[in-house]
Amino acid sequence: MPLVSSLFHPPAWLRNGHVQTILPTLLPRRFDRCCERERLELPDGDFLDLEWNRIGRDRLAILSHGLEGSARECGMRGLAAALEAAGWDALRWNFRGCSGEPNRLPRSYHSGETGDLAAVIAHAAPRYTRIALVGLSLGGNVVLKYLGEARPHPAVIAAVAISVPVDLAACVDAIDQRWSNRIYLRRFLRPLMAKIAAKAVHFPTQLEVCAVRGLRAFDDRYTAPLHGFHDATDYYAQSSSLQFLPRISEPTLLLNARDDPFLAPSAFPWAEAEHSAALHLEAPRSGGHGGFIDLACGVQPWSERRMVEFLGASHAGSIHSPSPR
Repeated sequence: MPLVSSLFHPPAWLRNGHVQTILPTLLPRRFDRCCERERLELPDGDFLDLEWNRIGRDRLAILSHGLEGSARECGMRGLAAALEAAGWDALRWNFRGCSGEPNRLPRSYHSGETGDLAAVIAHAAPRYTRIALVGLSLGGNVVLKYLGEARPHPAVIAAVAISVPVDLAACVDAIDQRWSNRIYLRRFLRPLMAKIAAKAVHFPTQLEVCAVRGLRAFDDRYTAPLHGFHDATDYYAQSSSLQFLPRISEPTLLLNARDDPFLAPSAFPWAEAEHSAALHLEAPRSGGHGGFIDLACGVQPWSERRMVEFLGASHAGSIHSPSPR
């Protein structure tokens, strides 16, 4: 019954989901180490831009970012730095169109696109004996779906997924409909629509710029048809990782805060974790969306330390029976 009693206990003034969500974007962090950049060409004529943190180890963590994020954002660089300090090479990859250069095709990325992750793993695997997967938000959904929809690459040994909307329909509606989430909704829609407008110049017969008021409307108008889904409902039904969780066989930590403003109640799969030997669900009362700031180690999020702890235990084969929630 992998339901984990969380040790995340921030100060009282940080026990607010919106504070935890916004604060990491305001706290400066410096990462002095340069990364190695590589372009991975894909069979369909598109490409993925990769960013490596190598220290010469035989174990690698592959990091997947969130909606309209990138490999260069502070949260991803922090995760990579924590992994590097713990003795892992780290590979941060940009979803299509997220590296600062538009991708070549009308299609882009979406919450259930596991083929690109599989391509990144296959590209990296010849150099590593053990691979861990780490996903943040949308990237976490991709990681969990990849692990459960089919047998993963044999080098994959463990995973950590943080702040994940495992039930896409319910979580998109939570962002669209909660008044307190309007600031986040605008922040997501602005770059999404900018990308559509830029692509429409090159693909005028496939894309027409129309105003949309929410993420569900955007997915219905653009994400679904561009990626082969009937509509947004079909896209969410096929792409939500919730349905794939019972089939995960590698040690996996799902870390979702109960005050995450983006998550619906169905994003906390208690029953699935209770019946799984591999899925460890940890749901602290606070933490926001990708926040988990406790100031115990300065501005470093607690989630980075928890990730390193879980992957270290998985690597050593010493995952213990968790405490009841």
